[in-house]
Amino acid sequence: MAEKPKYSVVVPAYNEEQIVDELYRRVRAVMDGLGEPWELVLVNDGSSDGTLDRMLALREKDGRVKVINFARNFGHQIAVTAGMDYALGDAVIIMDADLQDPPEVIPKLIEKWKEGYQVVYAVRAKRLGESWFKLITARLFYRLIYRITDVDIPLDTGDFRLMDRRVVDALKTMREHGRFIRGMTSWVGFRQTGVEYVRQERFAGKTKYPLRKMLRLAMDAITGFSFFPLQIAIYASLILAGVAVLAIPVVVALRLSGQEALEGQATTLIVLLLLNSFQLMFFFILGQYVARIYDDVRGRPLYIVAEAYGFDDSGPDEGDTKSD
Repeated sequence: MAEKPKYSVVVPAYNEEQIVDELYRRVRAVMDGLGEPWELVLVNDGSSDGTLDRMLALREKDGRVKVINFARNFGHQIAVTAGMDYALGDAVIIMDADLQDPPEVIPKLIEKWKEGYQVVYAVRAKRLGESWFKLITARLFYRLIYRITDVDIPLDTGDFRLMDRRVVDALKTMREHGRFIRGMTSWVGFRQTGVEYVRQERFAGKTKYPLRKMLRLAMDAITGFSFFPLQIAIYASLILAGVAVLAIPVVVALRLSGQEALEGQATTLIVLLLLNSFQLMFFFILGQYVARIYDDVRGRPLYIVAEAYGFDDSGPDEGDTKSD
């Protein structure tokens, strides 16, 4: 029977055929240098290229490589969740496949874990190779989330982090569909600290997080950890009510003085359009919260695993099929 890993490195991947081999080479170099047992859990998130073939080829060479193959693309946060569900290590390290999060930072995370911290997150001190638009929107995103959410999510942190087994087990009990892993990690508590690093350029290929997916992630973060958008409706209604009350004597005075500034249908239509736009915006916000409830009450599994390679029958039951 194989030795139980002390460390699990979980890496979700979607169409990363060009990167998988280099990812394995660098992770193996770092983890072998620690002198302790480890495993690499690769999650193929419904890739349409040769990503799965490259993963299976690595598993043929190294039994410490384990592969989870989704039945379709379920998304990055769900793929991270599956990796945590299957990981066996006392400490679980989450990182992206694009090598923007350097595996060489892992020993620093482990060092803090051995000092007694149960969550060690990597803080982006600098970001290389990213456009000004990406840098600005990322900065605004992290600060917006920090301001309006109900948990203290550290600034400039992604999913690159180490989590103690107790933290992972706590996260495994949280099965909501609209997932924001870094927020969930902050919510569970435990002793946490950060380690600064320089985020590198993507090793190869194109980003798998375009603006559309970033907006979706932001919406999951906001609706999952804050009621502030719903509270905006109350503040806006009070402001509009105040404007209406103040406008009454103004309109009366203008009419008595013979002014025609507010006469006609145009003014009425403008006011109605403005009020309707506010109403539609609030319906949209409310709909996002209702959609989250609907997703969760349906009771569907978070993901479907077509094949899992390297795991025994003790793995999680998420409607999965195991092999090898």
